[in-house]
Amino acid sequence: MSVIKQFPYYGSQWGPSTFWLPKFFKISSFVFSRRKKQVWNNLRGVEGATAAAHALSLPAEAYGNDAQLEVMWAMKAYNHAEIYFNLISSVEPKFLKLTKSDEQIYTKFREAFPDLSIEVLDPDLLKSADAKEKWRPFCNQFEDVVEDFNYGTLLRLDCKKDYTEENTIFATRIQFYAIEIARNREGFNDVVHNANSKTKQLKKDES
Repeated sequence: MSVIKQFPYYGSQWGPSTFWLPKFFKISSFVFSRRKKQVWNNLRGVEGATAAAHALSLPAEAYGNDAQLEVMWAMKAYNHAEIYFNLISSVEPKFLKLTKSDEQIYTKFREAFPDLSIEVLDPDLLKSADAKEKWRPFCNQFEDVVEDFNYGTLLRLDCKKDYTEENTIFATRIQFYAIEIARNREGFNDVVHNANSKTKQLKKDES
């Protein structure tokens, strides 16, 4: 069983949680205690990255409330979110391919959730008891298709906004892919790209 499934800030396997977000954003902003600062320093460099990858592959029972694992997970989740937001800011979202199975993910997603509004997500439609039951079969079908399909991942609620404490929830990796692929294909992420392009043009004109 993966570490993330049992981590308190992720909640249950199929229940994205907002419980740990304030703590997450403190960590990802490097507001660490002395202990976490030392952990961060230990993780820097090739050897640290190798150790982090190994630790994140260990079973959940190997850990308690481990500060080092908290920081490693926060680094991984924060980096994934930062890279993705920079990507949709720089490249027209409709041209992006997030996985080898984008077409399958999008088709199955809209078959299962034809009326789900993805412009501004309602958290209850991801984490309520009824929602979990509906998402479970959708997610499970990608177990052997998408790597780390149930890994804890950050997801924006309002697609027009960046990752902030108020605009972010935890979801599974396949939920992230399904919703973001749909946002890209249906034009909802265009606002992020257009805003970034406008800012770049203004800076160019001023220089």
